[in-house]
Amino acid sequence: MLSVFFSMIVFTLVGAVSPGPVNIIAASTGAQSGYRKALSHVLGATIAYALIVFLCGLSLELVSTRLPEIMDILRLLGGSFLLYMSFKIATATGFGKQDQIHYTPPTFTEGALSQALNPKAWLVAMSGISLFVLNHSPAVLYLFSFTAISFIACFAGVSVWAAAGNYISRYLSTTRRQNVFNITMGALLGGSVISMLLGH
Repeated sequence: MLSVFFSMIVFTLVGAVSPGPVNIIAASTGAQSGYRKALSHVLGATIAYALIVFLCGLSLELVSTRLPEIMDILRLLGGSFLLYMSFKIATATGFGKQDQIHYTPPTFTEGALSQALNPKAWLVAMSGISLFVLNHSPAVLYLFSFTAISFIACFAGVSVWAAAGNYISRYLSTTRRQNVFNITMGALLGGSVISMLLGH
């Protein structure tokens, strides 16, 4: 059992820390507004992911048979929402002094939506459920354990990106550097979304 739990921790941490739309938004928010104001996004994304894991575990058979349709819907809805977020990031003005009022950090709801509409989150959750919950008994114990570990790992992983953004902000001492950073982060997010949409 301990080896399974250790594997869960490694799996969830790698998935949580790897680059993706949710983490790019977290880094941008951390740089724009600091770690504390990024917490709403971090918590929204974390709670949404834990719910995705739990729902996948409860309805694995239904989700797996309907996965192609679910992924198609998520790609369209998620792609549109994440492209909106990339535009919002890229067009944000410098975040120092008076310019800071023009940037509104992502809300808890936006953080939750960025995760819930992210096809990668569903695919990783499904993979984790099939690896660590199925074929283990009692399944309920493993599902709750995997959900709890996923919550902690997601919070830690997204927080790392928000904290990294906050650290980077000290090097963004001019409005020009800040705007270049915003455009770069927006382009990275937009690029990852376009790659997701064109990949299938």
